[in-house]
Amino acid sequence: MGLFDRLKKGLQKTARVLNTDVRDLFRSGEILTDEHLAQFERRLIEADMGVSAAMEIVEELRKKHRGRTVVLEEIWETVRTKLQELLEGSEGVTWNIENPLSPLRLAESGPTVILVAGVNGVGKTTSIAKLANLLHRAGKKVVLAAGDTFRAAAVEQLNMWSQRIGCEIVTKPSGSDPASVAYAGCDKGLEIGADVVIIDTAGRLQTQKNLMLELEKIHRVVANKIPGGPHESLLVLDATTGQNGIVQAEVFSGIIHATGLILAKLDGTAKGGVVVAIRQKMGIPVKYIGVGEQIDDLQLFNPEQFARALISE
Repeated sequence: MGLFDRLKKGLQKTARVLNTDVRDLFRSGEILTDEHLAQFERRLIEADMGVSAAMEIVEELRKKHRGRTVVLEEIWETVRTKLQELLEGSEGVTWNIENPLSPLRLAESGPTVILVAGVNGVGKTTSIAKLANLLHRAGKKVVLAAGDTFRAAAVEQLNMWSQRIGCEIVTKPSGSDPASVAYAGCDKGLEIGADVVIIDTAGRLQTQKNLMLELEKIHRVVANKIPGGPHESLLVLDATTGQNGIVQAEVFSGIIHATGLILAKLDGTAKGGVVVAIRQKMGIPVKYIGVGEQIDDLQLFNPEQFARALISE
């Protein structure tokens, strides 16, 4: 199955809802009215696309098609084009489908350090494994640093994935200082000439103050060991949480100085539109999306392909 087909499969729950809405509301040969547009706006919001994005998409339809005879193909195209525009944003991130590493800010020399955070249960550890696998398959030498030292299961899971992928991992006993794991991971990366060091972190909202101090310490330790690090701070969100994902993003993005998002479990929800809402509200680019449970089911986020997969005829 090609990448686009896999993306369509992963988004089919959301796409089914939106495409049914388009067909129900916009019928070829009818005149497009404000009532049609108001109903479509409500449905976009129900798909967790967010009020702001829904309003912008409907306003585009209003400008181009209100009072005219519906040509369904033109409606599809207007919605897709506006969706793509909303998803791209203005940060200058590159999404090159020929290069799955294109959205990452890689260091010019020495190891690139990627810090990963997220609430427990969002699929953070699995997403790290998928990212490590993506980098490994692209020919990069990867070191994992199991910095979520308060959850033995997270360390065990990451250790299992490292063996499966064939990359190095640095661990310390349960309860160890996460910053010491980050330091050891960077040290190992320098020692073996690794291209990328990925650092897992604890994600516990109820200890937000401690998490803030912990992450600040990790940032400081990494920067002292590897100039410019961490080069990427990626936040993992669970797509099935819908709008609650935005609350998570707001809490964590400031703590880790987020440079990008990984949206996990898109295949398990009809609320894939939340990608648009998060993008609009947070101004943080989505860099990767999880569209399945397999190790290779992490895909480069591509606004044009995502819009086509979400709104397809």
